[in-house]
Parts: sequence; structure tokens; C-alpha cells
Amino acid sequence: QVQLVESGGGLVQAGGSLRLSCAASGRTFSYYTMGWFRQGSGKEREFVAAISWHLGEEEYAGSVKGRFTVSRDNAKNTVYLQMNSLKPEDADVYYCAARYRSMSTSPSDYAYWGQGTQVTVSS
Repeated sequence: QVQLVESGGGLVQAGGSLRLSCAASGRTFSYYTMGWFRQGSGKEREFVAAISWHLGEEEYAGSVKGRFTVSRDNAKNTVYLQMNSLKPEDADVYYCAARYRSMSTSPSDYAYWGQGTQVTVSS
């Protein structure tokens, strides 16, 4: 099993940047694909970015590609989401998630979830 704790959310003006962190504990971190998802009020949880367990392959939602970067530090059991050029429509609760091995962009494929961190973007 894996336990996940997100941090780094907050308030930023449009065009600004934030870096989210997700600290993991439990089974060997390097065997898990790590994903970032976001969810606003009245919306379904949607994929943002993920990084695989094997080759470090990165996947991004089209709406964030070129602005967000996902990375991982296996020695620290931590995954990051660097968010640049933030837009008001990026404001949501952001969740990190983990699944064993295979890359996926579907939230239903992820077995372990953090509690979320709020990102607010002012216009």
C-alpha cells in the first residue's frame, strides 16, 4: 500500500507559477506510476499529468501541455508538478495518485490517492 500527502497549493495571480509536491510512503516508490488530477465543484475528476515507473515517460492533458511539468525524485519518494503560466481555469483542488507499474491517464486505474491541495488563480 501507498500513502500520499500533497502540499504546495495556494493563491497566485494569472501568469504566475506554483510547484505542488506529493510525498509518498509505503511500498517501493519506484515501482509506481504517479499521476496528478484535478477536480472542481460540480465537475468530474480529470487527468492533468503523470510520470511512469519504468522510463520516466511523461503524459499531459492537452490543456496544460507546455505549461506544466511533472517530475519525480525516487530517492525522496516525492513527485512534483511545476505549474507555470497559470490561468484562472486552472483553479481546482489538485490530487496526486499512484498505481502499480503501468502508465495510465484514467483516474479509475489509480489505487492510491492523496487528500488534495487547493490551487486558486486570480485574474
